[in-house]
Amino acid sequence: SDDGKLSFDEFKAYFADGVLSGEELHELFHTIDAHNTDNLDTEELCDYFSKHLGEYENVLSVLEDLNITILKAMDKTKKDYQEASNLEQFVTRFLLKETLNQLQSLQSSLECAMETTEEQTRQERKDPTKPEVLSVQWPGKRLARRLQRNNSLSSNNPHSSTGWIEEDSQWVIQINRLQKLIDRLEKKDLKLEPFEEEVLEENARSHIMIVQHQMSVIEEKVEEFHLALKQYVESASAQGGCLHVSVQKLPTNFRFIVYEFWENSNAWNSHLQMNYSKAFQRSNVDFLETPELITTMLVPGKY
Repeated sequence: SDDGKLSFDEFKAYFADGVLSGEELHELFHTIDAHNTDNLDTEELCDYFSKHLGEYENVLSVLEDLNITILKAMDKTKKDYQEASNLEQFVTRFLLKETLNQLQSLQSSLECAMETTEEQTRQERKDPTKPEVLSVQWPGKRLARRLQRNNSLSSNNPHSSTGWIEEDSQWVIQINRLQKLIDRLEKKDLKLEPFEEEVLEENARSHIMIVQHQMSVIEEKVEEFHLALKQYVESASAQGGCLHVSVQKLPTNFRFIVYEFWENSNAWNSHLQMNYSKAFQRSNVDFLETPELITTMLVPGKY
């Protein structure tokens, strides 16, 4: 509630991970609450986690330096790119792509480590007590995630008239179900229940890639950005592996959010190598106030 401290309810809403039970979360809360005030302040949180950082103290420190370094590089690129020679622009594009590839590689390693540790914990815990699973609400940080349906998911879609095979139709059904799930996540009374794992057939296309782009556009460049964005969305939507693209403009400032649904991570990676995608990324160097924030997530293709 932006009062500088966390109540137990706020603590649960943020730290509940689907593994710790309610009793364990309550015990952890009072362990961190060194001042015995039934609220956690910043000092108490820092004191607790700083004792357990271990090797991650160096990791977080490097990440902070990396973030500053990348922002400085992006700022210099924004200022110098347009006036650079063709060769210098090529080198800049290569360095940007290589930096992105390295960061994505690190992200993949971290995601794999997280999935492995969570799986190991689920297998090791035999406690019949149900884990604490809550409706997570983060005031002030919840973006407008309600995806807008458009003709790409309707029976009037040109693809429908050409006759999708049954497998492609199933993708559309899953997209619609995911839409409803995201809508439900907006509700305060949502309770997520533990689910049974499903063993998928080998080589099955089991996960959909969801990509979120957050972009803050320079006011004077909005019209040019609109044209570039329109071309990008049209080109991406025409790709075989693209299931859906949705664009939202936030009511404050000149911020845009683009949601993309891809059949799998391979389809997304192929899309990144296409000329229209690279052209859009290059144009954003001039159009955006800050570097574009891209978030990706894999979700089960059936649930």
